Amino acid sequence: MDSATANRQLIDQLPRIAHQPEDIETLLEAGAFRERLHQEIANATKRIYLVALYLQDDDAGRSILQALYDAKQRRPELDIKVLVDWHRAQRGLIGAEKSEGNAALYREFAQSYQHKIEVLGVPVRNREVFGVLHLKGFIIDNAVIYSGASLNDVYLAQHQRYRYDRYHVLKNAKLADSMANFVQRTLVDSEAVNCLNQQTRPETKVLRNAIKQLRLELQRASYYFDPEPIADDQVGLTPIVGLGRRKNNLNKYICTLIASAKHELTICTPYFNFPRSVSREVKRALRRGVKITLIVGDKTANDFYIPPSEPFKTIAGLPYLYEVNLRSFAKHNEAAIARRQLAIHIWKHDDNSFHLKGIWVDRQYMLITGNNLNPRAWKLDLENAILVHDKHELLAEQKQQELNAILRHTQLMGSYKFIDKVDSYPLPVRRLIKRIRRLKADHILNQIL
Repeated sequence: MDSATANRQLIDQLPRIAHQPEDIETLLEAGAFRERLHQEIANATKRIYLVALYLQDDDAGRSILQALYDAKQRRPELDIKVLVDWHRAQRGLIGAEKSEGNAALYREFAQSYQHKIEVLGVPVRNREVFGVLHLKGFIIDNAVIYSGASLNDVYLAQHQRYRYDRYHVLKNAKLADSMANFVQRTLVDSEAVNCLNQQTRPETKVLRNAIKQLRLELQRASYYFDPEPIADDQVGLTPIVGLGRRKNNLNKYICTLIASAKHELTICTPYFNFPRSVSREVKRALRRGVKITLIVGDKTANDFYIPPSEPFKTIAGLPYLYEVNLRSFAKHNEAAIARRQLAIHIWKHDDNSFHLKGIWVDRQYMLITGNNLNPRAWKLDLENAILVHDKHELLAEQKQQELNAILRHTQLMGSYKFIDKVDSYPLPVRRLIKRIRRLKADHILNQIL
């Protein structure tokens, strides 16, 4: 038995939830995602659990919070919870003046309404740099709206710009219950998780032991559900969660999924900085003849990008470091590009940004995830995904429509030479990269970017 077949058997042995193909819907743009989210919130009758890295104090964030409070006042019995990263919620934007952050917005709303909504802060580690809540999934009644997007103007295309992501609506009571139970059991019930609406909140250092206990529990946690047989006219859904380097099921099955590819493999990531284990499996896939398509954002479509016309900040060097990685990978695999076994597509659309991630394998498997497929996601952040098993290619047309929409604003790189060299970068960026190389800090940086 060849290795791809053996790994495919491991994927096929995963427990699955039966799902009707017509009950998964792919939204193709950020504006449609915003409208659908508002629609589902307005029509909710039982529960609304929103889990995101952050809900921002801007027009889009306020409109979502307003919609939640309106729903709560109409139906006080609605179980509404918003979970965001504890650290991210209590600071301003990177480079901005020190502030109370988005927590001030949550307190403002709570003081204005009779029926309150819990906005809960989840501390994955004692400090933000060492791990954040990167769990995804909005559970509204019996539907799961899954996207890598957070809740702010650019992710929701509130004004002229958007940050492009993937958006899926899955109507499945068993999936929604499994994900909601995980949120309640593992996060909401934890002593480390506290309400951000309050004026007085515990300091992180006071929560240190509770945070350590939460992290230990998260490293062992998984989604619970009764597995179901999948009929020929159904697809299977496997929700997976992971945290940390050791015994991380999500990391394990991402690598197994890539290793199972026999013919075609497509990977999207906004930050080209694969963990070693992912790089290894991609190389093996190339060696066994798999046709690989990589879709990554242009450096100018990175959310950390700052135009050369504006004052330089160190954080603005990140998009260039990702491009350095991409050029090196492309150069190393130039022969595969030349024989059209490897296709690298660079996404760029005006001044919008790119935040897509996901994996498609042989038209039979699709991973919907917020995982950036980088060392930070692999080691530090709390991540999850939904693996869609589509043995009979029932979703083939819908998957192709999504890929066509993603590829619409991309350019195919015919050679590594079409990717910018360090010599062409603005002077402050060149100086930064030179300093990093001189200090031999690039490996350390790659582990936390």
